[in-house]
Formats: sequence, C-alpha cells, structure tokens
Amino acid sequence: MIRKLICGAGALGSSLFAATAAFAQEAAATAAAAAPAPAATEAAAAATTLIKAPTVEQMAGMVDKGDTAWMLVSSVLVLMMSIPALALFYGGLVRSKNMLSVLMQVFMIVSIAALVWVGWGYTMAFTSANSIAPLFVGGFDKAFLSGVTSGTYAATFSNNVYLPEFAFVVFQMTFACITPALIVGAFAERVKFWPLMLFMVLWLTFAYFPIAHMVWYWAGPDFLPDAPTDYGYLWGKGALDFAGGTVVHINAGIAGLVGCLMIGKRVGFGKEATPPHSLTMTMIGASLLWVGWFGFNAGSNLEANGVTAVAFINTFVATAAAALSWSIVEQIHHRKPSMLGVVTGAVAGLVAITPASGFATPMTSIYLGLLVSPICYFFVAYVKNKLKYDDTLDVFGVHCIGGIVGAIATGVVADPALGGQGFFDYTVFPAGVGAYDMGGQVMTQIKAVLLTLVWSGGVSAVLFFGIGKIFGLRPTEEAEREGLDLSEHGERAYNY
Repeated sequence: MIRKLICGAGALGSSLFAATAAFAQEAAATAAAAAPAPAATEAAAAATTLIKAPTVEQMAGMVDKGDTAWMLVSSVLVLMMSIPALALFYGGLVRSKNMLSVLMQVFMIVSIAALVWVGWGYTMAFTSANSIAPLFVGGFDKAFLSGVTSGTYAATFSNNVYLPEFAFVVFQMTFACITPALIVGAFAERVKFWPLMLFMVLWLTFAYFPIAHMVWYWAGPDFLPDAPTDYGYLWGKGALDFAGGTVVHINAGIAGLVGCLMIGKRVGFGKEATPPHSLTMTMIGASLLWVGWFGFNAGSNLEANGVTAVAFINTFVATAAAALSWSIVEQIHHRKPSMLGVVTGAVAGLVAITPASGFATPMTSIYLGLLVSPICYFFVAYVKNKLKYDDTLDVFGVHCIGGIVGAIATGVVADPALGGQGFFDYTVFPAGVGAYDMGGQVMTQIKAVLLTLVWSGGVSAVLFFGIGKIFGLRPTEEAEREGLDLSEHGERAYNY
C-alpha cells in the first residue's frame, strides 16, 4: 500500500490551514520543527474556514495578486536562463567557428519547445484524463490549451490558494524550454541543425513530458483526499523534487551522454586543441544563469511566502559554496584556480540544490554545495578522460551527476531532525505534517533517479538511432572542420 503522499516540488511551502501570511509562517515553522500534526481542535477550526473541492467561482476568490506577480516574474527569470544565459554560457565554451551555431540551437529550441508545450506538452504533463497509463503520462483534454482561459485556475501547495492557470502554464513552459536546450552542450560542434530540432520535439514528447507528469502531477491539496490515486507515478511513491533535479537535470544529462556516444567524437578529439573561445561570455552566461535560477527554484513554490525565501537563500549559498569548493579542488590539483572551474562549480551547485532548495536549510545547502563540486570534478576531469567519451561541455558530468547528488541528498537535508522542511500529507483535508523517515526517503529518491535514467536514456537512444538512420545527425568532416556557423547557417558569429 502506497504510504501517505509526500509533497514534491515545493510542497512544504505554505500554510495549509489558512490563506493568510501569518498562518503560512506558522505552518512552515511547524514543519521545520518536526512538530506533530496540529491538534484536533485546531484542525477542526481550520476545516470550518476552508472549502474542500472548491468550484471555479470559489477559486477566483482564492487567488493572491502577489503570488501571481511573483510567478510571472519567475517565468521571465527562467526564460532568461535559456536566452541569453545558457546560449552565452555554452557559446563561449566552443570554438569561435561554432559560436553562432550554439546560439542558434538554443534560441530555436526555446522557440519550438514553447509551441510544443502549448500544443500538447501541458496537457500531457499536467492532466490525468488518460485511461491507458495515467500514472505515467497525462491525457489530451487540454491539447492546444483547450479550456484554459483567464477564468481557470491551477492549484498551489496550500489548501484554498490558487493561481490563474495561464500563470502556471507559462511558468512550466519555461522549464520545458530550457531542459532540451541543456542537452546540446554534450555534442556541440558536431550535429546538424534540423535533425537536432526534430530530436528535441520527439524527446520532449516521449521523455520530458512523461517524467514531468510522473514527478510533478497531482490533483491538488483540495481535491486529492477525494481522488487518492490522481497523481503521477513518482509523486505517488513519495519522491521529492522541488524544482527539477530529476525532471530537468538528470533527464537532460543522461540524454546528453547518450547523444555524445551515439553521434561520436569531434574531428580531432584528443589530438587537436579545442579551448573555449571566450570565457568572458561564459562568465556572463553563468552569472545570468545564477540570477535566473532564483526564479527557477524559488518560483517552484508557486507562492510568495516564507518557504519561497527558504528556496531563494538556499539557491544563493549552495551556489557560492560549490564555486568555492571547485576552486579549492583546482588549487590542490593544478595549483591554480580557473575562471572556467569557478563557473562550472557554480552551475554544479545550482544543479545540486535544485531538487532540495525548498526542503533544506541554508547550512545544509552549503554542505551540499561543498560536496557536489568534488564529485562533479571527478567525473569531468577523470572519468571522462578515462572512458574517452566526448561530452563537449560536460553536460553529463555536471547536470546528470550533480542532479543525482542533489536528488539523493534531498532525502537527507529535508529531514526535520536536520532543520529541514519535512513534508506534508495531502491525503487528508486540511493537509498536515507527516512523519519523516530519512532512510526510506533516500531509497525513494534513488528509485526516482534510476527510473529517470532508464526512461530518458532509453528514449534518447531510440530517437538518436532512428533520426540518425533516416536523416543523419552528423555533418561531413569537411563541414565540421569549416565550422557549423558557415556550413549549417551560412553566417559567422564574428566578422573581422
């Protein structure tokens, strides 16, 4: 029998006993202290002020303008993470003859993913009208945003607190835009443009949307008690993923590894020097990623309250700790800390804190940041060289490995015994604090990681193989030596 549902994706984040900020802070403090469920009298009093399974008309009165404004700002911040941040970060790391191709790939993936999301992505990820496999993928009742209007609403993680559905749609759309864009760094400088775009459409459809559904879909706190099986598979298993450790980073990271192995190594790999052409641009891109990540992580709480601030500060300090940790490792190994190492460490910290950002404390977030950099460094500096796979921009070594570290560590840092937020039981109304079992939670996190690796890795392998056979993924050696800027797009990033 499935144990009582654990909240994911920022579930702890708010008051579940009233919609006011004062009660929100009281509930968060209760979770942090690992206090038992509220007394029966308090629960009864709360129940009299809350509406179970509210109508759309009632939901309209449960929307807070501050929450809505925060979610729209967060959406802009996450979009900035893709364009220009990721584009500049990746672009600066490749050779100048391939700079424009990377910018083009990221920009067009964002554009195409946005259209795919409103076409069939949202309904596949965040509905359950599917009689075949509702635990693994949603239905198509909201395809092309059918039925979504300015007068429909999406649940948050609090009883009787809602968002305009369009605000939720656009926030999740930015996640669907950046995730496939992360993949291209693994085989940058050696892939054809249009076959890559086709891969991204199919990968979103068969890898990203199902994983997002399994991890993040549920009926909502006001409806789940009466629909106790209306959730995604990993949500039902109790997996915790505040902002996308499994859905985004492990998902994209393993796809990148599969891609670089199946497409093959760059011409001259291991024989010719391939230094980054502009670490200045890479540093600018990494800095913009850090800023945008506050929308990514803190926005995943879906409300503007105390736990949003928890996710915000955790994102800040974990990243700082990881940047410091990477530079120390380089100082020990190479006797010199590098700019490339610092920004790589910062990204590793951002990746690792993503699933834990709303569950950890600032101090445990620092420990996580200090821990993840040496692990990712080992994969980037040793494992990749030992196995000789050409992961151009270390997508697997940073995003997949960092995501795995963060996802598993979430089971530890969320423990109220360490000051973590714990979890709420949404199978009752109003929701209450659940009993935390660190060992059991870590095992649940490991299972979620393994399922994501197998699902995304398998889907990616099939897609790369099929598209490669039908259309060809690899440019000719001559085109690759000339550079993809000219051979694929007929223009240069720089004309001087």
